[in-house]
Amino acid sequence: MGIDLREQDRIAMSQKERDVLAILRRVIAGERTQAEAARLLGMCVRQVRRLQRRLEQEGDAGLVHRLRGRPSNRRCDPTLRRKVLQTYRRRFPDFGPTLASEKLAELGLVISPDALRHWLIDEGLWQRQRRRDSHRSRRPRRACFGELVQMDASIHDWSEGRGPEMVLIAMIDDATSRVAAQFFDAGTVQTHFQLLGSWLTAHGRPLAMYTDRHSIFEPQDKGRALPEGRTQFGRALEELDIELIRARSPQAKGRVERLFGTAQDRWVKEMRLAGVSSSAQANSLLVERLLPEHNRRFAVRPQQARDAHRALGPGHNLAAILSIQEKRVVSNDYVVRFQNRCYQLLPPAWPGQRGGEVVIELRLDGTMAIRFRGHYLKFEERGGVAGGAAPGPPEFSALAADAPRENKKGRGSAKEPTASGVQPAGGRSGRTPAEPYPPDGATDDNKKGPYRPATDHPWRKGFKR
Repeated sequence: MGIDLREQDRIAMSQKERDVLAILRRVIAGERTQAEAARLLGMCVRQVRRLQRRLEQEGDAGLVHRLRGRPSNRRCDPTLRRKVLQTYRRRFPDFGPTLASEKLAELGLVISPDALRHWLIDEGLWQRQRRRDSHRSRRPRRACFGELVQMDASIHDWSEGRGPEMVLIAMIDDATSRVAAQFFDAGTVQTHFQLLGSWLTAHGRPLAMYTDRHSIFEPQDKGRALPEGRTQFGRALEELDIELIRARSPQAKGRVERLFGTAQDRWVKEMRLAGVSSSAQANSLLVERLLPEHNRRFAVRPQQARDAHRALGPGHNLAAILSIQEKRVVSNDYVVRFQNRCYQLLPPAWPGQRGGEVVIELRLDGTMAIRFRGHYLKFEERGGVAGGAAPGPPEFSALAADAPRENKKGRGSAKEPTASGVQPAGGRSGRTPAEPYPPDGATDDNKKGPYRPATDHPWRKGFKR
């Protein structure tokens, strides 16, 4: 069998080198200029001239890279490679490349993890580790209605520009896909409380609630989660004995996400046909037609017929639980300061109330309540402090002066008047409100009236031109 000479003359070229050859042949044939070839190849004109001369002198082999088939100038010493592989086989046969390179460096054999990985693969001592996406499987539904309820909010152009911006907050049961939703002007803690309150009133307390990691559900500080903190929503769920589960990805709560996908397609068009231009009209359409139709078509029968919801007990005061709660300390004159306003606590006074901590409840109906150890206190608002300044000490505060005088014995004796601006306490200690001013029995105070200049004062004379 003869030898094919064309096999001996074959030149191994890369695709890039073949592209350069095709363009330079047109330059030699006069069909393209060197400037055009330089623009197509991304080279300068001088480099194109060099390649053209090499092609004319050496033929197609002149375009092959000069280092083809030669060892790299940056290769490691073969002696180092041999020592590294021998040490690896003897001492680190099951180590990964990164850990093995660290241990070899401690022995004086410095080699990068990437170079060691290639050596181990060439020797068959390591297999390439391909990183694949983790397989996700759809989580099965819960067995009973009320075991798990997902909650989320969707910001979307629901009215398509016909009205103000609206936010749809929805709750969907995991076992049955039964939906409760409502349109609000904004997605705040109060609006989430409103929808939660309607669900609790209609069905009871679910076992768990599945939400995202929004700051409403997860305490955050400058975008970082606070594992030890607690939000208003989390506090309310704790009082209701509802477990809060926060998802780490949108796919985890895919049931409510798919609900929003359906709503943003179907409900928007239904609202367009109905001419909805306000949140009141949207909620009316939602309650009358959209929600009943959606639950009728897409709700499924649970695996078990029993209801896992728990009834609200006598100790569950929804108006108090579903409220914004803040803690404040009662001052010595039974005044609570909150949001730059002062509230005077009225009798009766409970033991430990003065100097104690009270809970202020801002309820959904716009009212405010103050609670102290399970007792709701009567209060009335007094004059606020302008400019956000802190109120003065109880001894000379205006609120203490307005308080009724009390006759308490054994709390201290009268002190001699001093040169300070504090009015005499009249036998009271510094922990009790001061005497009203002016003192009892006095007809007027010693304050000076407004200054009035004399009749011949220059201010009363006309201006002389």
